[in-house]
Amino acid sequence: MGLMDFIKKQFIDVIQWTEEGDGTLAWRFPMSGMEIQNGASLTVRESQVAVFVNEGQVADVFGPGMHKLTTQTLPVLTYLKNWDKLFESPFKSDVYFFSTRQQIDQKWGTPQPITIRDADFGAVRLRAFGNYAFRVADPKLFHTEISGTRENYTVEDVDGQLRGLVLQNISQAIAASGIPFLDLAANQLKFAEALSNQLEPAFAAIGLKLEGMTVQNLSLPEELQKILDQKIGMGMVGNDMGKFMQYQTAQAIPGMVASGGGGSGIAGDAMGLGAGVALGQVLAQNLAQGLNPAAHAPAAAAAPAAAVGIKPDEVMATLEKLADLKAKGILTDEEFASKKAELLKKLV
Repeated sequence: MGLMDFIKKQFIDVIQWTEEGDGTLAWRFPMSGMEIQNGASLTVRESQVAVFVNEGQVADVFGPGMHKLTTQTLPVLTYLKNWDKLFESPFKSDVYFFSTRQQIDQKWGTPQPITIRDADFGAVRLRAFGNYAFRVADPKLFHTEISGTRENYTVEDVDGQLRGLVLQNISQAIAASGIPFLDLAANQLKFAEALSNQLEPAFAAIGLKLEGMTVQNLSLPEELQKILDQKIGMGMVGNDMGKFMQYQTAQAIPGMVASGGGGSGIAGDAMGLGAGVALGQVLAQNLAQGLNPAAHAPAAAAAPAAAVGIKPDEVMATLEKLADLKAKGILTDEEFASKKAELLKKLV
């Protein structure tokens, strides 16, 4: 190298990284056209790690502190080729800084319901979402597996990969926990713990450490939630089918009254409630009779006599309720026509 070339050559005396903004995981120190001066100062701040890479190989890793770059502080480099001068002259090497602080409030969620096996319901499709925190724990592994030679690597760049790991491990986490869905929904902390245990090895494999995992919500698709609500309702009334039919009818009464079929004011509400409960009892009796005709023959025979005493306004109210049930698809046209004919006979 000529004297002028040597004079023009630029040397680096101080190597450091002052993080600007959030979300940067790896940053490459600018080295274009420059060499590191022997005895240069390397400053690594708390929550940072510096990695020296020579010709594609990780040469050394420096933790927080101020380091003088000499033969003694970079012993690994002396064994790599082209380092026969033992740092008596400037040298070139790529320097990468890694942020090791926690990256908090990272969101995860299920874009579509996922199917899991459940002890109570068999197969269940559920949605879930929450957040998690992580940090770079092994910069050398993260560099070789993920960030590579890029000038800048951010949380956003790795976000899709980490979300995929979370979704991939949800089913296995629930299966490993052995917790039924109902208990899981009531204790989201257990689910978060099971999911975290499942994910830790997957994060460690790319040089990251999972620092925290939360589950903020677990929910079923609407159609399954309705089935679950009915199951809970059955649990409230036990195996008494009559009570269950009354429960179902009571659930439908607000919609019936809102449609205007139950009269007006307090009298209309009372009439709608009485007709609804009576309808529930009749449906329960009919269902029980269909299941066991012989055991319920006297009750079936007594039904017409009991129905004779129904007042005209109650007959009309019941017809309106039946019409509403038909409109909702609960009664077929044939069933509605049969009930209508029976009730209209009471008006003659």
